[in-house]
Amino acid sequence: MKSGNVVLGVLGGLAAGAILGVLFAPDKGVNTRKKIAQKSNELKNNVKDSFNDFLSSVEDQYHNISSKAGEFVDEGKANLEKFNRELNK
Repeated sequence: MKSGNVVLGVLGGLAAGAILGVLFAPDKGVNTRKKIAQKSNELKNNVKDSFNDFLSSVEDQYHNISSKAGEFVDEGKANLEKFNRELNK
């Protein structure tokens, strides 16, 4: 979860810097509002992409753990069957 907080912090800092840069740039109000809207859309897309990457990473880890758990269960069953066969001899 620490990497998620770092990503959000970096994105928040980038957004704040972009907005402050646009607000302090000498330009007409209409142009400034357009730039703010454009930067907001860019930020939204960046956050969306980062979140999708995060979800993909979580899904990959889930599938990896799930397959390892399945292998572990199968191995445990095989060992139990082997133990039962040896016990019955």
